[in-house]
Amino acid sequence: MHLSIKIFIALVLSVIFGLVTGPDAVPFIKWWIAPIGTMFINLIKMMIVPVVFSSLIVGMTSIGDTNKLGRIGIKTVAIYLVTTAIAILIGFAVAGLLHPGVGMSLPTDAAVKVKEAPSIMQVFVAMIPANPIASMAKADILPTIVFALFVGVGIIQVGGKRAQQLISFFDACAEVCYKIINMIMQISPIGVFCLLLPVVAENGPSVLLPLLSVIACMAIGSVIHAVGVYSTLARVWGGHSPMKFFSGMSEAMMIAFTTCSSAGTLPVNMKNVQEKLGVSREVTSFVLPLGATINMDGTSVYMGVCSLFIANVFGIDLSFGQMAMIVLTGTLASIGTAGVPGAGLIMLAMVLQSVGLPLEGLALVAGIDRVLDMFRTCLNITGDAAVACVINETEKKYNQAA
Repeated sequence: MHLSIKIFIALVLSVIFGLVTGPDAVPFIKWWIAPIGTMFINLIKMMIVPVVFSSLIVGMTSIGDTNKLGRIGIKTVAIYLVTTAIAILIGFAVAGLLHPGVGMSLPTDAAVKVKEAPSIMQVFVAMIPANPIASMAKADILPTIVFALFVGVGIIQVGGKRAQQLISFFDACAEVCYKIINMIMQISPIGVFCLLLPVVAENGPSVLLPLLSVIACMAIGSVIHAVGVYSTLARVWGGHSPMKFFSGMSEAMMIAFTTCSSAGTLPVNMKNVQEKLGVSREVTSFVLPLGATINMDGTSVYMGVCSLFIANVFGIDLSFGQMAMIVLTGTLASIGTAGVPGAGLIMLAMVLQSVGLPLEGLALVAGIDRVLDMFRTCLNITGDAAVACVINETEKKYNQAA
């Protein structure tokens, strides 16, 4: 049986068992089952820094040209920003049709604290690691990427036999990482079951039903964006049929759905994109780690849906100018909150402030944020892969023309 089918069966079983057992079984599930899911996440997280660092250096050295690296970087960031803006518009459109929050009222004691988002200059400063070893120890992806880029450029500049020895070393490290990821993926159905069961049992129908309209908007918006935008990217510019693209991404999408971690899914995503979608290592090792930190299409759909939801709850009609400001702020915030824990709520808080919507509305979506995060993360990593396919295909055509 194909691994993605096993993961899907585990996902379905976890939902069924969670709904059947209910909240009464939560203490038992948290004590005996949830730790197994945590161990599975830790196994994946264990490989994030090694696979990003080694594969990025190998990708850099295989490019062998800093001009080419700059060309790939500009195209990647531009596509990410465009798809982010489209995702917010899709969130608006779906919420505008389904009207989530109409007739609901906010509890008077509701409140939620959100950490202040860093400024864009703070993000730029944090990108440069004062101690790269400490950054890798804390699994800070963006500083790790920057350090790996410098190491890669340094190896290219050295050249000759000494450079080749380093390239061979990091290439071997990357291959070992891929083998370990293969081993971890064999137990992924068990990990998925143990991760999702506590979520379903704890957030049963009593929690989910009152906010089902928001969850439905998020799910519909994610599907529309995935099918409409990513299928178009994959077919028109990426050289893959939608069937082949989503089939190749099925394992990574399910892991992302259950772990709610773009960084945690990164090793699996890199493996699938290279082996099943045929994207070169040099493109994969640059585009995917960058996407895991700045590409937030799923969060953008979430911002569009939740902004209208909160406006409906408070009886506020958003003007066209306010919607345009949400699109602009959300697109820029996708970079400004790169790599920040709880980035979804931080971005939403920034967007609400930019158009004068009450921050108290965060309390409503905070209760189901874990459920919404499943859709956000799944869409985010799928977008990373679609952009990687586009960059890979455009680079092929550029090389042929040259």
